[in-house]
Parts: sequence; structure tokens; C-alpha cells
Amino acid sequence: MPHHEALFRFTTDHADQIYRSLLPELQEDVNPRSATQAWVEGTDTLVLHVEAQDLAALRAALNMFLRLVSVADEMQQIA
Repeated sequence: MPHHEALFRFTTDHADQIYRSLLPELQEDVNPRSATQAWVEGTDTLVLHVEAQDLAALRAALNMFLRLVSVADEMQQIA
């Protein structure tokens, strides 16, 4: 079975807040063909790791989680 993965590191002063905003989505199985993990390294780095069985599932998971990270970051800048 093919295996695809992507790893992103975001450096931001709001890494912990963004991580906490992702937790509800990380705790649910959105798509059985993909798995997403996130964690904070140090005080300013959010790590997002996505694995998928196929490219379509990887793209779908990345679209969702990258959009969530972007929105959470924008909201931190507004607050």
C-alpha cells in the first residue's frame, strides 16, 4: 500500500494557542485514509504531521489543517 506524508513546522509566538485550537479536530477521525498529529516544540514551533494512504487523502487533510492553522494564526493577530 502506498504511503504519503507531509511535515510542516510553523514558527510563531502563538504556537501553543494554535495547537490548542487544533485539538478538537485532531481528536476525531475525519478521514479513515489519513492521520494527523500536531505538537509544540519549544515555545514557538508548531509541528504538523499528516500521513495518508493516497495522494487525494493527503491533499484533503492538508487543505483542512493548513486552513485551520492559517485561521487560528489570523485570529491570534487580531486579538
